[in-house]
Formats: sequence, structure tokens, C-alpha cells
Amino acid sequence: MLTSEKKALSTRKARTDEQALREHHALHHGNTVLEGCDVCVNLGQRPVLEGASISAAAGEIHVLLGPNGAGKTTLMRALQGLVPLAGGSVNLDGRLGYVPQRHDIDWTFPVTAADVVRLGLVRSVSRWRRLGVSHMKRVAHALERVSMTHLRDRPISEMSGGQRQRVMIARALVLEPSVLLLDEPFTGLDMPTQEELSALFVELARQGAAIVMSTHDLSHALTIADRVTLLNRTVIAEGPPRSLNDPKLWQRTFQVSETSPLLTQVGAFTGAAASDGATKPAPVPMTKYNATTASEGVTHSC
Repeated sequence: MLTSEKKALSTRKARTDEQALREHHALHHGNTVLEGCDVCVNLGQRPVLEGASISAAAGEIHVLLGPNGAGKTTLMRALQGLVPLAGGSVNLDGRLGYVPQRHDIDWTFPVTAADVVRLGLVRSVSRWRRLGVSHMKRVAHALERVSMTHLRDRPISEMSGGQRQRVMIARALVLEPSVLLLDEPFTGLDMPTQEELSALFVELARQGAAIVMSTHDLSHALTIADRVTLLNRTVIAEGPPRSLNDPKLWQRTFQVSETSPLLTQVGAFTGAAASDGATKPAPVPMTKYNATTASEGVTHSC
């Protein structure tokens, strides 16, 4: 086959794949792909999470907010099956991608961005098989989605904090997950980098990913969130940011006084006012659904 014919065939295939991806996202956008129902987790004999429920839909950014020790990381680990449940259930339609708060990467190790992303495929490939052309295409696509193609061969030791975080997100995306879990993705990053990552998360959601993110950064969270869950060992409230306009919900979640600057900060986004006269909005009901785990083909009921 002539080189020109090969290029034309490759271009047609790329367009076909892109069209199929757009059609898939259009079909599934808004579908609930992850739900934790009344999740309970104990540490020893001590309950650290009690009756917490959360759902995530395709194309949606769902933010977990709460103080240190509220159970945000525990809930994320429970959603992945990394900690045993003392009660409740987790239903998943598709795959999970996870970007932890603390990375298992030695940043001084002599590996490139592409090498790190390839590590995300190790568990999905038989120990007797080597990564093939299709796997390399997935690595390239994951780097493209986080705008790191031009740095694919740069050593991670020479990267900024924001660039490293993008590489870790690409490592999670290489598995082509339907849900992306981000645990404190802004930690240790400067404001411009946080803004860049916020824009990236919005774009990934636009492409059809369901994003569940925990963070202490209220300003970025409330700016990009479609839904917010206030968590302090259990769910205090859940809904679109502007529906959480009762300051008492935030006081109860973060254990602060009615004069706390935190209430002023969230008020700019939710319309909350630090006064006793505020009224609690009607609770937003959670969607109940049947989900099929793609890897096992088993249907669960929540």
C-alpha cells in the first residue's frame, strides 16, 4: 500500500473513532454511572463514615467538601472497593480512574511522562504480554487529553507541579474510565496552575467523563461544580452549589461559627448569608438506578 493511501486510511479511521466517541458521549451524557448508597466504613471499631450516599453522572463534576478527617478520602477508597464496607453498597457502570492525593511516584526517577502514563496500563495487561500498538495509542490519547503531548518525552524530574499532576491524570485516563476520582488535586499548586487544572476538569466533563473531586479549595470547587456534597462523616447536604444556600449547613459541615469568614467565601457562590433568618432549601433527592458493572456484566440494585 502506498504511503499516501496509508495516511488517508489512518485519517479516515481517526475521524471514525472520533465520531464514535462523540456519539457515545452524546448517548450517555447525564446517565448515572456511579452511586454509593448508605456507605458505612469502620476503622477498627470506630465508625469513620456513616450512611454516606453519593452519585455521579456522565458529563458532571461532583465535588466533595468537608474538613480534614471528614471521610472524603475514605469515601473515595470505598467507592473503589479499597476498604471494606460495614454497610451500604456501591454500584458502578464502567471503569474507575483514580488520582490519589499522595502519588506513588519517585519524582527523581529517570522516567518520562509517557513512561508514567504507560504504568497505568500495567494491571490491565497480562504479565505475559507486552504493550502493543493499541496501548501506545491510548497513551498518546491520554496525554493529548491533558495537553501534554509536547512533553511526552520529558523526564518527570524536570516538570513543574502542575505538569506532573497532568501526567498523573493522564495515567488515570489511559484506562478510559467512565468515572474519574480526584483526591485533593489542587494540593501544593499555585493559583495559576489550579485555574489551569480547573479548566481541564471542565473540558474532561464536557467530553463525557463523570468527575468526583474532593478539595479544600472552595473557590475553585464552587466555580466548576455541577453538584456539591457537604460531608462530615456523613452527608450533611447535597445538590447544585446555589441550592446549598443555608449557612447552617456549612457551619455544621466545617464546625465553624456564624461569623466565620468561610461563610462569606461560600456566600459569593451559593447566595448563602450568615444570618439566623436563612432558610434551608428543599433537599435534592438522589437518583436511584440499576447499574451494570461492565467488567463483570453483573446488575446491582441500589
